[in-house]
Amino acid sequence: MQSKLYSLIDKAFFDFKMLEKGSRILVGASGGKDSTLLIEYLANRLKSKRPYDDFSFEAVYIKTDFADDFNKELASTMEKWEVSVKTIEVNTLERIKEGHRMNCWWCSTQRRKELIDYALKNGFDTLALGHHMDDILETFLMNMLEKGELSTMQPLFKYEKYPLKIIRPLAYASVDMIKEHASEMGWQQITCTCTYQENSGRKEARKRLELLTDGDYAKKTHMMKAMKGIL
Repeated sequence: MQSKLYSLIDKAFFDFKMLEKGSRILVGASGGKDSTLLIEYLANRLKSKRPYDDFSFEAVYIKTDFADDFNKELASTMEKWEVSVKTIEVNTLERIKEGHRMNCWWCSTQRRKELIDYALKNGFDTLALGHHMDDILETFLMNMLEKGELSTMQPLFKYEKYPLKIIRPLAYASVDMIKEHASEMGWQQITCTCTYQENSGRKEARKRLELLTDGDYAKKTHMMKAMKGIL
């Protein structure tokens, strides 16, 4: 499974031209299976010393006021990969404006903001996130059905105002593949268990995606190809 996943990540890097010479990559480490796979891949890629590779990376965990500390067992595993995870603590609740409620989208936005701020202040030119193929397809369905837009998460997105780009190297990897790999590796996964979760739109999009594709990877790949014009 590792070799297949790595090949798919390699392909995403190549197809979307995610790496540039001397790239400094900041990885958003959530403690979940997706970002852990991304960190494992980058660590192994650096060790393999490919002749055309010239990049470095660091990992940062954004700890909100209702989140647990980064998992110690997972941190120990990453240390074996020669990767240390820096923790930045953020109070998201105090940022909520009067009359508004905490939700998954708000929390995600605030954590992303902290990652971007840290990247810009510390000279990173690339922010790598662990969104996978299913995330991209679900977002496409949500935007199409709820906003009337043909848009989704971009595997490669460049900010116009900042010297920073966002990459999603797991764009060709399905959630089932990643789950299987995490199980094989014995990673202890951390799932958000906060009491503010309101993500019914994402859950409904996930159900619709499964109905459309029967969970078949080939069909999901065909959907990705059909979206080529907006990726």
